[in-house]
Amino acid sequence: MHTINLLISLVEHHQILVYFVIYFGLIFEGEFFIIFTGILTHLGALNLGLSFAFIFLGALTKTFLGYKLGEFLFKKFNHHKFFKYLQKRVYNILPKFKTKPFWSIFISKFIIGANLIVVIFSGYEKINYRKFLKAEILATIIWAPFLLSLGYIFSYTALNVSREIWKFLMVILVLFIIFILFDKLVSWLYELFEEFYDKSE
Repeated sequence: MHTINLLISLVEHHQILVYFVIYFGLIFEGEFFIIFTGILTHLGALNLGLSFAFIFLGALTKTFLGYKLGEFLFKKFNHHKFFKYLQKRVYNILPKFKTKPFWSIFISKFIIGANLIVVIFSGYEKINYRKFLKAEILATIIWAPFLLSLGYIFSYTALNVSREIWKFLMVILVLFIIFILFDKLVSWLYELFEEFYDKSE
């Protein structure tokens, strides 16, 4: 029977690789990687300061590269059907994207699966770069510590259930699914609020 010490030992022996996985993971899918980083820092397998540095670097890389990619795509494929679909998707999630881009970009950070699309679309739509950066950096300063703390809570909860590695990971999986469902519920309620607010104006 393997305990959680196996996971800690494995991470400790491959720390450099794990930090780079965190960095590259942040470019594509932030939530999962930050929460799991929080779990590993709570277990003592990773250094909190270094973890936060790699998280912030990964998030900033996504911010810069995503915007530039959006600008490039506008120059090359601005009449493509895919971008009409992308525009429709962004406006469905964030109907005030055009009129209030700062808050739309900021809020997208807290909606699973939305931020990368919004970052690319910001470049595509040529949103004011300084406003875009302010929204992204401010959101990251709040979003990253929040998810790291969530990782700590997940780890603490799972350890109270079992130190056996498979049971520990199963509890983490259940908690992560609950978090995703909660995020989807909040996103849906936000869309309803925006729709209601638009009709009342």
